[in-house]
Amino acid sequence: MRLHRNLCFAVIDGLTLIFNEGKYADKVIQQLLKRDKRWGSRDRAFVAETTYDIVRWKRLYSEIAEVKAPYDRDNIWRIFAVWATLRGIKLPDWSYFESTPTRKIKGRFDELSKTRKYKESIADWMDELGVKELGESVWSKEISALNEQADVILRVNTLKTTKEKLQSELFDLGLETEAIKGYPNALRLIERANVFQTEAFKNGHFEVQDASSQLVAEFLDVQPGMRVVDTCAGAGGKTLHLASLMDNKGQVIALDIYGNKLNELKRRAKRNGAFNIETRAIESTKVIKKLYDKADRVLIDAPCSGLGVLRRNPDAKWKLQPEFIEDIKKTQQEILQQYSRIVKPGGKLVYATCSVLPSENRKQVDTFLTSEHGKEFTFVKENNVFAHKSGFDGFYMALLEKKK
Repeated sequence: MRLHRNLCFAVIDGLTLIFNEGKYADKVIQQLLKRDKRWGSRDRAFVAETTYDIVRWKRLYSEIAEVKAPYDRDNIWRIFAVWATLRGIKLPDWSYFESTPTRKIKGRFDELSKTRKYKESIADWMDELGVKELGESVWSKEISALNEQADVILRVNTLKTTKEKLQSELFDLGLETEAIKGYPNALRLIERANVFQTEAFKNGHFEVQDASSQLVAEFLDVQPGMRVVDTCAGAGGKTLHLASLMDNKGQVIALDIYGNKLNELKRRAKRNGAFNIETRAIESTKVIKKLYDKADRVLIDAPCSGLGVLRRNPDAKWKLQPEFIEDIKKTQQEILQQYSRIVKPGGKLVYATCSVLPSENRKQVDTFLTSEHGKEFTFVKENNVFAHKSGFDGFYMALLEKKK
């Protein structure tokens, strides 16, 4: 591979914003890709994937390069040189790469790779927490899997097409996909590509949604004609899935504390042809109280640490703090206590997170079930999805039923 100056400059600029100014990697990359209209798909892929890669391995590369935050521009070039060297890329004769110790880089990599927190490039506290909650063996496998690049997974919108028709439509555009056993509406892209520019996407024939995330709506056991409430809907990936599983019959009420996210959901619902969705911003507790004992099914896709989705959000490794996890656990329990009251007698509730930590998952459910209000519910089943077993994001979901 030959390095091109303008593409490398884009990566360095992006890393400066992510590392020093705390900007979100996905937003930075979105901006970088608009930088030069002459860039082809290969150029764009280089900028996006190299930036994500260096963010993912920030701690390891910084240790090898012997640099510390805050990083000046020269430091970021040194980190870049480590990335290139470890990939066997010949460094061009640029001033930034003068006296790069190639042999030393490889030696340091071999030495540091014996220690998990360097090998998997994570903070000390995160490594300790993972071991405490999951044990050495499971945590080692899980954090290794969470450092792999995520596949692009599509969810077929069955309101508009079928899996077979979508596969054929994408194949005609030069995009090859494969079905995934055990995931009825999922297709995996064989090669990464920008699917958002396709007519199939613009016509609402699919959404991009990880396979593990697709399990959540299925777990809720919805039927056409039901009243379903998605309490932390956000931009509505799971809301849209629920609408399609219900065949547009019945009602899906999407709640969120952020009105702008619900506006995005409205746009997506229109594109998807999902007409049974109603959005309601939670501006006060009245919005929740009006729904008490009214829903056949309730989804609580709770805010969480996001430790199960590090593959697609590698910068979360550096943004997350232990205090945040402690605070979010309190929020999770408050949400469970309050939003569970929306379920009517005989109805069902799914509590889900994109975390792999038992303290955010089964322990929260157990705490709820022993509480005054939680005693009205019985535990039906759960699904602990680990990245090292599934090959997809880490997720948790528990199904509870309210007694009649």
